[in-house]
Amino acid sequence: MPRTLVPTRLPLSAFFFDCLYLNGEVLVEQTNAQRWAAMSQAVPAASRVVRAEIAGTADGEALMRAALHSGHEGVVAKSLASSYEAGRRGAGWLKLKPAPTLDLVVLAAEWGSGRRKGWLSNLHLGARDAETGGFVMLGKTFKGLTDETLAWQTQKLRELATSQDDWVVHVRPELVVEIAFDGLQQSPVYPGGLALRFARVRRYREDKSAAEADTVAFVRSLYEQKLAGEPDEA
Repeated sequence: MPRTLVPTRLPLSAFFFDCLYLNGEVLVEQTNAQRWAAMSQAVPAASRVVRAEIAGTADGEALMRAALHSGHEGVVAKSLASSYEAGRRGAGWLKLKPAPTLDLVVLAAEWGSGRRKGWLSNLHLGARDAETGGFVMLGKTFKGLTDETLAWQTQKLRELATSQDDWVVHVRPELVVEIAFDGLQQSPVYPGGLALRFARVRRYREDKSAAEADTVAFVRSLYEQKLAGEPDEA
């Protein structure tokens, strides 16, 4: 017996964020502010994305908090003077979202090249394995390091060195560093099977010991939570 498909209503709404053409006029080369003014004439406020002009850091932080509270992952910051660039984000706007952080342990570091020659730069990062007492490597990063930090960490890591060659200095796992990252992904390269995406140094945690670093079990739980939050594929 054939099935009868019953049409359903989907709770969908359209929201407009830009206007490239209106009443016979091409607006692509006009500024963001001019394009928004044109769209505001044609589209009612309820159908436009939430937008606010920010005068300072405090206003921006308040808007970010409101966006997160509403369930969004962040905000997009656009220059009022920018024109529309088809097919690419361009320099006139930035996608901003809070980055999660992990307290990881430095396992080794690679000597830098170019302007960083003579400094230990690229850090090998590990999470604590609570079962074995060891550390599981999750990735590397040389990002977020100032010249002052590079000089300090080079001296400190040389003091902690256990072995080295022309490229890498392996160290005692004692230094804890706070790492910001944009996500986790599966990796066949690292023993834990996971790797950090776009990792960068936030700061060294001299107030923490390696025994207080985040565990690999905690990192895996973050990855599993992310998978659980993703919609099933159609």
